[in-house]
Amino acid sequence: MNTPVQNVADALRALNATGEIREFTETVPTAAAAAEQLGCEVGAIANSLIFSADGRPLLVVTSGAHRVDTLAVAKLLGIRKVRRADPAFVLAATGQEVGGVAPIGHPHRVRTLVDTWLSKHEVVWAGAGDHNHMYPTTYEELLRMTGGQAADVGP
Repeated sequence: MNTPVQNVADALRALNATGEIREFTETVPTAAAAAEQLGCEVGAIANSLIFSADGRPLLVVTSGAHRVDTLAVAKLLGIRKVRRADPAFVLAATGQEVGGVAPIGHPHRVRTLVDTWLSKHEVVWAGAGDHNHMYPTTYEELLRMTGGQAADVGP
């Protein structure tokens, strides 16, 4: 059985991604912890957050520098309600646990929004399936790999 990190590595290879997964000796479950380990700005951390959008999974890849405005996201998508998903919903949608969700490597494609704020950084770091792994990428590559829609998702 493949691990979530292996699934992400396989997806990176299949999508001809430029970055390689980096393993940390300490967990990096938050954007602040990851930025400290990497020596980068918190805004360069690409948080992969799963929401329930009218009951269906929605992945929002957002800058670690701000929060997602769920009302604005619902309006953008033309749906009634967007709310933060619980850990069981996240695991079912991605095969990955909260705090280590990657933008790729899920069992099924998840509708995705990619925060335009990430475009301010030449390199962004995304989770790679657990609390100890991340990989470098670019905003453009995130859009390509996820098939996501560029969006202003923050307040």
